[in-house]
Amino acid sequence: MTPTRTVSPRSLLGRYGPWAVVTGASDGIGRAAATELAGQGFGVVLVARRAAALEDLARALEARHSVATRVIAVDLSSPDQAARVELETRDLDVGLFFAAAGFGTSGPFVEADIEPELNMIDVNCRAPVLSTHGFARRFVARGGGGVVLMSSLVAFQGVPRAAAYAATKAFVQTFAEGLARELKPLGVDVLASAPGPVMSGFGARAGMAIGSGQTPEAVARATLRALGRRTTVRPGLLAKGLEASLAPLPRPPRVLALEKVMAGLTREKSRPADRLGHEGSAA
Repeated sequence: MTPTRTVSPRSLLGRYGPWAVVTGASDGIGRAAATELAGQGFGVVLVARRAAALEDLARALEARHSVATRVIAVDLSSPDQAARVELETRDLDVGLFFAAAGFGTSGPFVEADIEPELNMIDVNCRAPVLSTHGFARRFVARGGGGVVLMSSLVAFQGVPRAAAYAATKAFVQTFAEGLARELKPLGVDVLASAPGPVMSGFGARAGMAIGSGQTPEAVARATLRALGRRTTVRPGLLAKGLEASLAPLPRPPRVLALEKVMAGLTREKSRPADRLGHEGSAA
């Protein structure tokens, strides 16, 4: 049980509490979102692969914010393990699901190992759909809830040298837009968060040399502020500026523009292990 406290019905805790589930919570945007939600009084379920990192974060959040936590260590690329996220929280009154787990790859598609590409589809697409299905049903039954899905600046056009990653984010963006319209009349808010470059472990692990970008903390705060108010948010001035520069262009020139950007961000050669992105991070 979370500690008793005065809660404004207009606050996130008042609208969606008392528990939030955050995937990708061991690092990046996921960790930042979990920390922000704990600071607002939510009990937080921390989901990622690395149990030790989650346990450390859980202890820190409990000590700093006097909130309850639960750790679920799973590999979301496995459908059986991904299903545990919703199943192992059925005894909790969860009102908010923040799906931050994800990773990216970069470089020429034909030179890529196919298994990381397929695992990326499972983590970035299949896992959030599976978990959202379970949590959305619970939210409708309880009369309200919120879902955050991580899209990206690259979701709005094809991106050479990150073709599969951009496609997973296009899936998430379209899924969130449709689901938002379906669930709003049932009391459930759905938000797609589409940041630009984020200064986290994502860029290095995906083989991208990201020199500037938003902090995970800024992205998490802006995203949570937009929940219930918008269908898509582009956190930060950088994301808004990049989108504004691309928006007037027809789709083919947008693809060409992103091709040039990715050519500058990606290394010509990288080992397959270096091409994996980082859970809890999004770009």
